[in-house]
Amino acid sequence: MIPITQFDLRQREILALILNLIVTLCTESIGFVHGISLRSALTSESRLHFNTNLRLLTAARGWYNPNGTLLNGIMTVLLIVSYTSSSIVLCYNIDFGSYSSDVTESIAIAGLPLLSLGVALLLQVVITLSGMRAVKILTWSSSPFDLTAALVYHAHLTPVTFRCMRCVSDRDVDGGPAKPSVTQPSAWHAHPSIRKVVISLWGIVIAYAGWAALIMYIWDKYPSTRMSTNPPLPTWSFFPNRNPSSIAYTIPDFNMQGWILIYVNLAIVQAPLTLGLHCSELIANVIQDERQWRCATRKQRIRVATNPLKSTFTHLVCLVLFLAKPFLHWMFGLSFFVDGLAGDETVEKFVLGMYVAQIWNLCIALFVIACFFTLFSLHRPRGPQPATYGHIQTLANLVDEWSPVMWWGHKQGQIPYCHAGMVLTCLRGSSIEGFAGTSDHPLPDVKMDSVYAGFGIESPASVS
Repeated sequence: MIPITQFDLRQREILALILNLIVTLCTESIGFVHGISLRSALTSESRLHFNTNLRLLTAARGWYNPNGTLLNGIMTVLLIVSYTSSSIVLCYNIDFGSYSSDVTESIAIAGLPLLSLGVALLLQVVITLSGMRAVKILTWSSSPFDLTAALVYHAHLTPVTFRCMRCVSDRDVDGGPAKPSVTQPSAWHAHPSIRKVVISLWGIVIAYAGWAALIMYIWDKYPSTRMSTNPPLPTWSFFPNRNPSSIAYTIPDFNMQGWILIYVNLAIVQAPLTLGLHCSELIANVIQDERQWRCATRKQRIRVATNPLKSTFTHLVCLVLFLAKPFLHWMFGLSFFVDGLAGDETVEKFVLGMYVAQIWNLCIALFVIACFFTLFSLHRPRGPQPATYGHIQTLANLVDEWSPVMWWGHKQGQIPYCHAGMVLTCLRGSSIEGFAGTSDHPLPDVKMDSVYAGFGIESPASVS
């Protein structure tokens, strides 16, 4: 441990927040490349269904595949180690000196956690580069439209006819003519993994509330664990301010074993937070994919090629998640402390403590985040444009003309009509007005009382 300044709580917390932000920038950059390589690996196995996937919980086939289960598990551990290390790089150093009254406090940089952070980030880069070299990258774009166009072009995906008014929720339903719908399904109902992520977020909130309750119980039943006997009840504050409402225990040895014990203790508690925020990327990116698609009926129009940075900082859900990652990990760091107790400038042992009020603050923040993502997951878009949520087969069925800029709407109004050399035969008893699709110029709105079949050959499917 290297003391860097006289004790100042605000300086320590500001430095900790900056460090968490740097770690987030690094892991997000690594995650972008890793996600692209995983997407290409799933494409080669004909297992890619959505533009966005749970990066660390979805694996390609092959035990030793760089995008396989084993290395994805290692990437998960390394991600947890990265944030755990950033939480304990900055410690409090308490030097008792030669006399009991000669006590000085300072902020110290812990060398081993800093080294662990660097090694964890480096190994994530190595695994990501290995995954990138192991597959053919069809496109580096994060846009679902670029991906779908590339898959169609390389014959990895074939559009299905008569599904120009079928949304992602109808992907397992036999296709056929359909009337436009006033509202579209929510992400909760459209994407099978969204439900699991939302339930997991609420599970994390409950788990951390249980952690806070446990610390309060220990604080109340075992006074010997308290940092101070005053006040008699826990007090609330956002910053710890060396709050006496905390419990602490001593790790006697200042050696590798002591650091391992600290890592294990903190990693077990911090792992659910890290994985929960990682899984929340699925909700944010799926909502973003749908938002981009719904621009096709507005003045903004669809731009096939998109800048991922611009998409992140201009979309509310992605921006909130990006800011929540360093902030929540920083709040986790506020909920505990690691003190190095020294005598004559030689660190002799550790003290690991937990603040009651700060743990409840973290629970409240997690509750707000869980509510935020739940509401967006349950939101049902309005309008007749079929929802896709980044489902590539649905996009391939809905986009019939590819161009750098696209609009979606009503295209044909005469039956029978010709399209790409194929004649659509009207079903008996049906009033099929034509089909909806995309174009490089604005299109009229679809007719809500009409049945749309799409382009293709005669279909025996019934009208829905």
